[in-house]
Amino acid sequence: MDRNLALDFVRVTEEAAIASAKWLGKGDKNSADQAAVNLMRKRFNDIDIDATIVIGEGERDEAPMLFIGEKVGNGKGLKWDIAVDPLECTNSVAYGRPNAISVLAAAPRGNLLGAPDTYMNKIAVGPEARGKIDLDATPAENIRAVADALEKDVGEVTIVVLERDRHQQLIKQIRETGARIQLIPDGDVSGAIAPSLDYCAVDMLLGIGAAPEGVLAAAAIRCLGGEMQARFAFKDDADRKRAASMGIRDPEKVFRTEDLAKGDNVVFAATGVVSGLLLEGVNFTRDGAITHSIVTRSKSGTVRLIKATHRISHSR
Repeated sequence: MDRNLALDFVRVTEEAAIASAKWLGKGDKNSADQAAVNLMRKRFNDIDIDATIVIGEGERDEAPMLFIGEKVGNGKGLKWDIAVDPLECTNSVAYGRPNAISVLAAAPRGNLLGAPDTYMNKIAVGPEARGKIDLDATPAENIRAVADALEKDVGEVTIVVLERDRHQQLIKQIRETGARIQLIPDGDVSGAIAPSLDYCAVDMLLGIGAAPEGVLAAAAIRCLGGEMQARFAFKDDADRKRAASMGIRDPEKVFRTEDLAKGDNVVFAATGVVSGLLLEGVNFTRDGAITHSIVTRSKSGTVRLIKATHRISHSR
């Protein structure tokens, strides 16, 4: 992949992040999402790619979408599949909470799993604990394995969990081990990626979150050398049927990182909207905005953290 294309992708997330950040705390998640979608779509169409959206956003909440099957790019370049969430954590922007990001993953055609809009049970760790976890093991077993891999006491291991009623038993089991827990209101893309980055004080993600976000996180984890395992947690038969229609043949399969994001040419880019586990949020200044982004490629494994200053024309 042309290295410049990775920078083109991060410009997409930067512009979407700036657009949605203007809606911080205004109680209108759909307008924040729409602003991100509009800018993301516009910027994509300036890039020399022939790309198809394989994971879109907004379906659960009937919010604005970059829909599955939509063509993006100017059609002049290589054929790519794109997974997007123009604004992950819409509620975080609407109500001024942490962890919102604009995010995308890309790979050559056929290399990203087309995950249905349902849930997955997930576990994710960084490179040092790769090969030490098992989705079917107990939380205690996985926590002890990660502690050993990181040469930490169990009481020093930090687990990220989405703060949901469905996780009450999981939280109880983690606490019984003595491990630390960081509960997040939203944003398990950031939560799953964080253990693979040295600057994030997180060791593992556990729990059930959205399947499309699992693919986005897996793309980053593939680039960073960590590990994710996931299995669909369907809500009902309609979810199962939709998964089958999207090519999911074994609903009980444990998907590994490489099943979710294949090949050595995966790229991941994200820009912070509201500061959280992974990135700083957008900071508006007198002359424009400052953004904080990450972009990484599986081919090189290089991680670029980009702090950019953008000039924005303000109408008075």
